[in-house]
Amino acid sequence: MTATLADLEARTADLMRRFNEAFLRHEPALLDELVAEDCELENTSPAPDGSRHVGREACLALWRDIAANRAAWFEPERTVVCGERAIIQWRYRWGEGAAESVRGVNLMRVHDGLIVEAQGYVKGG
Repeated sequence: MTATLADLEARTADLMRRFNEAFLRHEPALLDELVAEDCELENTSPAPDGSRHVGREACLALWRDIAANRAAWFEPERTVVCGERAIIQWRYRWGEGAAESVRGVNLMRVHDGLIVEAQGYVKGG
C-alpha cells in the first residue's frame, strides 16, 4: 500500500512534534527512536558554517547535549510540513531578555519515519 501525501505529512508532523518535545521537556532520551543511522546534521555553530555531524550517534550526541541543557530553552514558533520535509522556526533562550535569545530555523528531512537530515540556521547580527 502506497502512502498518500496526507499520510506522509501526518507522520512527518508527528515526528517533528516528538522531536520538539524532547527539547521542551529537556528529555534527551526521547530523541533515541527518532534518528536514522545515516542521519546528517549541520549545526548552527560555530560561525560561519557550523559543525557537521554524520551518523546516528554523532547527531544524537549533539542533540542530547542541547536537550539536556536546563539553563536554556527553545520556544517553538511554527512547524511547516511538506511531505517528508519540515521547517521548524524557533527562538532559543538562555535568559529572559531579548538580548539573551536568538531566532532560528531547522530544515529537516525524514525518510521511512526517521530523521535523515537536519540543517540549523540562526539570524545573525
